[in-house]
Amino acid sequence: MSCCTPSGGRDTQRTALRTAASSRTTTEGMVPIPAGTFLMGSQDELAYPADGEGPVRTVHVDAFWIDARTVTNAQFAEFAAATGYRTSAERIGWSFVFAGLLPDDFPPTRAVAAAPWWRQVEGADWRRPDGPQSTWQTRPDHPVIHVDRDDARAYCAWAGKRLPTEAEWERAARGGLHAKVFPWGDEFEPGGRPRMNVWQGDFPDRHPTVDGWYGTCPVDAFEPNGFGLYNTTGNVWEWCEDRFSLSHGERRYVTKGGSYLCHASYCRRYRVAARQGLFADSATGNVGFRCALDMT
Repeated sequence: MSCCTPSGGRDTQRTALRTAASSRTTTEGMVPIPAGTFLMGSQDELAYPADGEGPVRTVHVDAFWIDARTVTNAQFAEFAAATGYRTSAERIGWSFVFAGLLPDDFPPTRAVAAAPWWRQVEGADWRRPDGPQSTWQTRPDHPVIHVDRDDARAYCAWAGKRLPTEAEWERAARGGLHAKVFPWGDEFEPGGRPRMNVWQGDFPDRHPTVDGWYGTCPVDAFEPNGFGLYNTTGNVWEWCEDRFSLSHGERRYVTKGGSYLCHASYCRRYRVAARQGLFADSATGNVGFRCALDMT
């Protein structure tokens, strides 16, 4: 997706939102992450070296606050009502929706060549997450989706907060555990019980929904990690502040955590060390965010 507003205009808007946010800023719904060091990244057999997951390195992170849950549809609706903000998808008029969420009689539309399960849907945006036949109001406690990086940063500015850095996000997502694959340990489904919302069965055709969800789930549908954060793997990818690499001209930014579409057959990125690079104007049906805040 391409933005319709010059980046300078979006920066000015965020500054205005941030200036007016002081009385609204609160740590309600956030958890404190203490300062400390942790082992960041992965080089095990599940890792994707080309994604820059390694090398494993010791990283220090100062104390900060982070949302226990990803920003919900209801929270984003409050922001939009208060500010009149319109997301990139709303202004452009369409977004990409997972084909499995569309009605059987949905007319053929453009698909992504490398990922044909994504379909261009006119009228899809955060208000209508699966297209015109859907509404966020039936899922107020699900994560807001179809938000690009500018949309996420605009919400953060309005709330007097910011996006987490990748290191902050990963430290928080690990829940105090060291060098573990998932927020709860190394076993994918301890005791055979799903611990996150990812694809089961054969992707993309068969999903028995053992975890109880097809598409997104509520932001607190599964048990929290050791720090009290919910759904840091699975459900939706989450925007971070960092660029995906330090290469000259890099225009992608880090997202973390994987989504409800991740499956071991093609995408093992539902791990705390995993990362994905998205262009800043990417807004699809499996990308959301949570906010962070400096600890003073």
